[in-house]
Amino acid sequence: MLTRPTPFAAFRPPSEERWIETATALADSFRATVAADDASGELPIGNLRAISESGLDVAFLPVEHGGEALSYSALVDVVRVFAAAHPAVAAVWLMHIGAAHALVTMSAPAEAEHFAEALRAGARFSNALSEPAGGNHFLSSQQDVDGVQGGWSLTGSKLFVSGVEAADHLLLNVRIDGQPAFFGIDRDDTMSLPPIEQTIGMRATRSRTIVFDGTLLPAERRCGPPPVGYASLITIGFSALSIGIAESAIDALVASATRQKHPAALRLADAPWVKSETAMVWAELSAARLVAEQTGWLADRRDPVAMALATEGKMLTNEVAKKAAATALKVGGGGAYLARSPIQRIFRDAQAGALMAYSVPFSQELVGEWVLAEPSTPATGDPATGGPATGG
Repeated sequence: MLTRPTPFAAFRPPSEERWIETATALADSFRATVAADDASGELPIGNLRAISESGLDVAFLPVEHGGEALSYSALVDVVRVFAAAHPAVAAVWLMHIGAAHALVTMSAPAEAEHFAEALRAGARFSNALSEPAGGNHFLSSQQDVDGVQGGWSLTGSKLFVSGVEAADHLLLNVRIDGQPAFFGIDRDDTMSLPPIEQTIGMRATRSRTIVFDGTLLPAERRCGPPPVGYASLITIGFSALSIGIAESAIDALVASATRQKHPAALRLADAPWVKSETAMVWAELSAARLVAEQTGWLADRRDPVAMALATEGKMLTNEVAKKAAATALKVGGGGAYLARSPIQRIFRDAQAGALMAYSVPFSQELVGEWVLAEPSTPATGDPATGGPATGG
């Protein structure tokens, strides 16, 4: 795919380049399994373990917990590279590292080290935040919990928990005295997984429901407020998920358009309409990628505007991914509908981001409100809670 230099790479510490190279090498191996994983709908646990074994998970931890505190800019690039190769791996990994990083950052010192040690040992994390009828307000829990000895007791369910089958620890939220509360808990036998309702896109995320039956939420595991300037890795990295999918769509489009079916046939790449539509979607992707990279740059500067821009970026990149995939499908024609074509999978995967909270319609309403607001009321932080947004 055609590329252009990005100005934001200059702000990333040179020491982080080896981790981008590590992610690129891993992504090359993920491409070998993406079609089979989509067809089977099984969690690509081997790929996820390969990321952990590479040291990349731990590298994102704060220095005091044995990590290298990799930048948000690096996160954006890693997610983009993974998503271009295997969107389900990218989505599950982003939820995993985002949950782990949030728990290490917002827990009391002893508990923070508990979760950091677990990540260093290769444990897996998931977000359990979305609730039945919760929709986009997934951070504002509607599940009230009763106080019990040692903490609170949760009976209820969480939806769309990516990678939950392999999760050892969960970041979840409930409502205590009318206020949202977040906890880090260890997997135990009070939790169960109903039969999966398979999605049509990103099937290998194994995003499913988990049911809690009297699960103890220990008082010492209740998270504190995020530090000033902290931004959720999931929120900042979410746009890059759709960027990677859009890049893979354009790669597939180019491969289809430049294929010559027989010596006398014209290539689709020579057709004016194909050139025109490809040009526009590529330019829109380039612009969307700059927004995603700007979000990471702002987060590295601890600028509170990063969280608002993340909402704008997700809204934009979700739609660009859908458009790129639709254009690839149009250029690919009937062959793109065949199961053996990567385009049909990319098209299905491209729809997922726009459905994930905050959905595109919800984001449009938020961003439109910000644009139309008085200049003295800038949008920062999460509109639901005032804290960092995260994914489900």
